[in-house]
Amino acid sequence: MSERKLLVGILMGSDSDWPVMKRAGETLSEFGIGWEAHVMSAHRTPDRAAEFSSTAHERGIRVLIAGAGVAAHLAGVLAAHTPLPVIGVPLASGSLQGFDSLLSTAQMPPGVPVATVAVGGAQNAALLAVQILATADDQLRQRMIEYKKKMSQTVVRRDGQLQEEIARMGEGSTPPVA
Repeated sequence: MSERKLLVGILMGSDSDWPVMKRAGETLSEFGIGWEAHVMSAHRTPDRAAEFSSTAHERGIRVLIAGAGVAAHLAGVLAAHTPLPVIGVPLASGSLQGFDSLLSTAQMPPGVPVATVAVGGAQNAALLAVQILATADDQLRQRMIEYKKKMSQTVVRRDGQLQEEIARMGEGSTPPVA
């Protein structure tokens, strides 16, 4: 972690969630955004989770990303105690492979919003955090515009490669796309 100002807190219910959640940190780092990551549980360390989220804004944190599986209450507990936006990342675990996590993260009561991404969507959670931060940062907004432009160029380049491969096969015919 560099000396960048910490703007995003990444939290997870267990260290076993890190292989998925580290993608959020990697993505934030690509945009030059400082972040911190911690393990805390809505059920096993509820006081710690409440303390962290209720004071995060005082430490300069602007967005929280919370990943949890099974009952997945971490994002909701954080949201209940903070004025900051909270992005929930449901994690695949247990017999329902994340469907239970998705529902418990997305189905928040009125007054306690949690933005929810796809099961295992830590990268999208980070990109949403970047977009939230970019509403007040023109340079960051420009980096997001460039990111999306590169993403589009990659898809167009890959389609061109596919069309070349199809032509070499002498099979099929695909009309050009404008």
